[in-house]
Amino acid sequence: MRTIVVLIMLLTSALSHAAAEGDTAPPFTLPNLDKSATYSLATGKVIYLDFWASWCAPCRVSFPEVIVLQNDLGSDRFEVIAVTVDENPAAAIRFLRQYDVPYQILSDPDGVVAEQYALPGMPTSFVIDQEGSVSLRHSGFKSGDMTSIRRRIHQLLETVL
Repeated sequence: MRTIVVLIMLLTSALSHAAAEGDTAPPFTLPNLDKSATYSLATGKVIYLDFWASWCAPCRVSFPEVIVLQNDLGSDRFEVIAVTVDENPAAAIRFLRQYDVPYQILSDPDGVVAEQYALPGMPTSFVIDQEGSVSLRHSGFKSGDMTSIRRRIHQLLETVL
């Protein structure tokens, strides 16, 4: 039932002003999955902000590719932040056991931040530049999508060389 509520919130919020390319990324603070720390969106790095859920089939396709992305680009000037909208963080934790995740996994079980970003569906990701502006918004995921995402990230990383 909670999944249906989150989906309705996502669809409803998509009708409002979405975090579009060129907009300042909405600031947020969320806990990590085990609630041992919180994370606030910061500027200074290129960020790949990925909203996902354990029940989302395209998310399961994208997850390994996002891990490779972080491993390939390192963490000096680039960072992946993944936000799970699973209503029960235990479901996300079970899903994550199969991966060695090298980046932050934050929890948004009530969909508050997801609503701020007006997600049109799952997964939805954002490339945020060093100044905190949305440079790319990508909805859904299929094989081959990471090519254009990587291209945009590399363009942003090259602008500060």
